[in-house]
Amino acid sequence: MKLPIAQIDAFATKPFEGNPAAVMPLTEWLDDAVLQAIAAENNLSETAFLVPDTTGASEFELRWFTPTSEVVLCGHATLASGHHVLTSDSALTTVRFRTRKAGILSVTRAGDGYELALPAWAADPSPLPHIVAALGLTSAVETLWHPNRYALIVLENAAQIRALDPDFRALGRPSSADPVVSGSAEPDVLTIVTAPGDDTDVISRVFAPGAGIDEDPVTGSAHAVMTPYWTKRLGRDRFTAYQASARGGHLTCRLDGDRVVLGGQCVTVLEGVFFL
Repeated sequence: MKLPIAQIDAFATKPFEGNPAAVMPLTEWLDDAVLQAIAAENNLSETAFLVPDTTGASEFELRWFTPTSEVVLCGHATLASGHHVLTSDSALTTVRFRTRKAGILSVTRAGDGYELALPAWAADPSPLPHIVAALGLTSAVETLWHPNRYALIVLENAAQIRALDPDFRALGRPSSADPVVSGSAEPDVLTIVTAPGDDTDVISRVFAPGAGIDEDPVTGSAHAVMTPYWTKRLGRDRFTAYQASARGGHLTCRLDGDRVVLGGQCVTVLEGVFFL
């Protein structure tokens, strides 16, 4: 079997920045074990699989897999999927994706980039001492939790974000010290650490060692959690953001009712055939 594959740097203005995602259009779903094995072989933060949506609710069904598991929501691989579809058909301005756990998502052309609409997932205050300690911190300004297993840790300044040196083994293991986290046996917590930015409004880094990703380069779903927090704190409906991984990536964030709209660009760096 020959399957088309593209590798796309999302939230990037040139190759080698942003977050790389594999995008694989299929004519029909393969077995879940095969999808997971392909994602492990690709060994990127996420591989996105697209199948034409026959229900009429959207243009494509969309699922995302890390090297070790399927995820509830992935922003950068959705943006990459939108880029792949929209660059394949210049007549299209918007493409919709039906997902299994995050509803209908859309990617729309916007200038020289795109706007990605995701659900707004507001986190609630919750003590997370194990996660704070695993990050190498003694305290945080705020700690919040979203039940889709997102931890949001707020620090004072950008220098603290850049200096983070987490214990990834500890960060990837639930602990009874954080009851809200350890209530599930699943280890795949996405830990977001954020603060006011230096050259942008907001800065962040994101870690997911329980899902096989020590540090994620640029994470759309993390900004779906951060945007409700920061728009409230900043007192406005939009802001600029930078995720300070080694690759790094810039994006714009806007709260629009119950949706978070992220702006960014994409660059295709590879197109080929996956032999199965």
